[in-house]
Amino acid sequence: MRIEQLEYIEAVTRLGSLRRAAEALHISQPALSETVRNLERELGVDLLDRRRSGAKISAEGRELLPHIVGVLDAVDRLRRAADDQHRTSRTLRLGTVNAATVPLLVPTIREFRAAHPETQIEVIGAQQADIHRELLEGGLDLGLVNYLEGDDKPTGLHTTELLRGRPVACVRTDSPLAAQRTVSVADLLAQPLIVMRSGYVMHRYVHRLLEGRSPTFSYSTDGAEMGKLMVAEGLGTTILPDFSVSGDPLERSGLITHRPLAIQDTAVLLVLQRPLSGPTPTASRALHEIFVKSARTYAHTTASRADES
Repeated sequence: MRIEQLEYIEAVTRLGSLRRAAEALHISQPALSETVRNLERELGVDLLDRRRSGAKISAEGRELLPHIVGVLDAVDRLRRAADDQHRTSRTLRLGTVNAATVPLLVPTIREFRAAHPETQIEVIGAQQADIHRELLEGGLDLGLVNYLEGDDKPTGLHTTELLRGRPVACVRTDSPLAAQRTVSVADLLAQPLIVMRSGYVMHRYVHRLLEGRSPTFSYSTDGAEMGKLMVAEGLGTTILPDFSVSGDPLERSGLITHRPLAIQDTAVLLVLQRPLSGPTPTASRALHEIFVKSARTYAHTTASRADES
């Protein structure tokens, strides 16, 4: 039994004759009649009442018609659901905290787009708590999130560690701090400091690092990218994971650099998270794999640059 056989019966019933059904379906009347005969032989029921004046649905066919219509309705619902799923799978929503490294994110998206040109990627900057909520509620497919070493991970999410780095002082290249091998807490307190807004991991880290003491002046900004731009404009120093600065376009252009902190008390992790429950779209799995590969390449390149310097 084929779906078009049922569709032909429905058309004959709706239009009242084989001729009008054949015209509406853009097939020949003999082909339509033969297709219906094959179905009749399979079911053992005469679905059409054939006379010299034409063929119409038979009494037996009318009794079976609700079942035929039910099957066609179910097929239609299946097709609509498949279309919706296809449209949904053509857009991936990636949430990222703003301290996620641009040198990792951009090459990953570029490689993914080359392999999956039909799939759109929407990159959404947000705080960690918002990304967790959206992942669990289905608003995001993947999330790039930072943790301090030892932080608890939320339940309901699969977590893959991509990069492990250290907090560093991000400074303008002509800053006096750029001439130092390390930057101390006293150095940070003595000049303007650009601090991530509350809700970011690096805000929590800086608060712990300074032990409640305040710098001479401070700015509060929403994410690392704005923080790095403010450093490049000479407004002060900011504290970021080293992987957020190494290889950044502003660093490659010579506007900013970074120096280790004199106190190396913890590591910062960049992880990729996805929901544990529910199906994982093929495109989402592909993007996940490219992130893991790109992270290995980035870590190797960064280590090689450090060895050379």
